[in-house]
Amino acid sequence: MNANRILVVEDEPSVGEVVSLYLTRAGYDVVTVNDGRVAIEMLEKETPQLIVLDLMLPHVDGREILSRVRQRSHVPVIILTALREESDRIAGLEMGADDYITKPFSPQELVSRVKAVLRRGGTNVAAEEDPMQTLKFQDLQINPGIRLVVVNQKEIDLTAKEFNLLLLLVRNPKKVFSRSLLLEQVWGLSDYIDPGTVTVHMRRLREKIEQDPSHPRYIQTVWGVGYRFEP
Repeated sequence: MNANRILVVEDEPSVGEVVSLYLTRAGYDVVTVNDGRVAIEMLEKETPQLIVLDLMLPHVDGREILSRVRQRSHVPVIILTALREESDRIAGLEMGADDYITKPFSPQELVSRVKAVLRRGGTNVAAEEDPMQTLKFQDLQINPGIRLVVVNQKEIDLTAKEFNLLLLLVRNPKKVFSRSLLLEQVWGLSDYIDPGTVTVHMRRLREKIEQDPSHPRYIQTVWGVGYRFEP
């Protein structure tokens, strides 16, 4: 998903339209779905900047979606609910929601809450991650704080760009990055560097961390689109 995209999961069409309208006016790229099952399918492929989540949904309810999100990501979640009991709201927060708004609500307040949550947590889905905590994926270990990468208990020497590419992918698991977006995120610009630079760095990175670089386990190519990290 676009780095500035918000996923709205709401089964009432009128509510979803209002939320989408106001967030779009505030400058966000918004995707709205009205079915919990569809939301899960989308989240398994891509990670948005923030999720606005209704609890009462068909097929798969909001609590189940929130639980699944928290198993793999720190992406901010704002609960949108008609449940007014304090115990219901507390339960949502204890499950990992960042904020909640009860219906009926002010669209302007929702936009303010979204901005506040993003300011508080940052736009990085790993904002709550301990910078010294080692990220472990089978035979691959990454410590962002000291920029250390270990494969099969052997320290791997990465260049600064190679490490930054790997860390960006790891912190956004399953999210597909185009070469132009990787140039923008890692090199800081995308118009004046040959996109082939990304291809070269990815090949070198695979040679260093993959057991079989020609059939990569972690850094996978999405043909015609870009790359993603498969945890």
